[in-house]
Amino acid sequence: MHPEVAAMLAQLNAGFPDVTTMAPNALREVIRGRRGPNLRLPDMFEVRETDGLRVYRPHHDGDPLPVIVFAHGGGFVFCDLDSHDEFCRSLAAGVPAVVVSVDYRLAPEHPGPAAHDDMYAAVEWAAKHAHDFGADPTRIAVAGDSAGGNLAATVAIAARDRGGPSIAAQILLYPVIDDDFETESYRRFGVGYYNTTAAMKWYWQQYAPNGTDDVRLVPTRAASLAGLPPAVVITAELDPPCAAGDAYAQRLRTDGVAVQHHRYDGLFHGFLTIPALSATQTARQEIWQMIRTALAIS
Repeated sequence: MHPEVAAMLAQLNAGFPDVTTMAPNALREVIRGRRGPNLRLPDMFEVRETDGLRVYRPHHDGDPLPVIVFAHGGGFVFCDLDSHDEFCRSLAAGVPAVVVSVDYRLAPEHPGPAAHDDMYAAVEWAAKHAHDFGADPTRIAVAGDSAGGNLAATVAIAARDRGGPSIAAQILLYPVIDDDFETESYRRFGVGYYNTTAAMKWYWQQYAPNGTDDVRLVPTRAASLAGLPPAVVITAELDPPCAAGDAYAQRLRTDGVAVQHHRYDGLFHGFLTIPALSATQTARQEIWQMIRTALAIS
């Protein structure tokens, strides 16, 4: 493990609360209290909030930009628009694209599929309003990190099955694909690597108290993944859900979906939202290029 990564992991392990011992509201307050100041960087041409969405429009001259509808991580229980503000700005500027960040309802007050439904509604909103932001409604991608990656994956399936808005790409960043806690990555990295098996079990209990036999909650419940949009799947070696993400990328490919899949060895869950890590900056540039490829951006 790179010394910089080891130091960051040690800091995270020491400072992150044990989510399994806290009430959700108290947990959210603790998580918010750990954040640094929101610097609103990088600068955007426009940032607008409407209907539970935050729309990032980067500085850009030229053809209409694609739209990326983004769902934040946080175990379906915490995080919000502000927790991922820097990442969404960097995504918007780096691709470039108009990014629509979704303030979806959180569990356990709103168990699944509430968050899935909010993400789907955001895609419908983006298709209807893309022109208002100088964006191209024919190039809409869904994206998310962690729990948000789950929402992006399930919404891509829902749009296919419902004949909903056409989705041009799905961008799954260390996605929480399912609730199988017996995979190799859970066995090897379930303790001591920031995101733990105990925490993941707790998140699923909050989000899916009535079970997970629903394709709106677990994308692998779909009978087939054929006909889904091209996928960018990013996993992290030291992350308990890594094996499930790797397997989902392979199943997409087997079912005929174009897939760009990269596993970042030596890195951990959530690293893409830690810009201070040098590895994060390198990975972001690589991922922006994968997204450009998926969206046919020259």
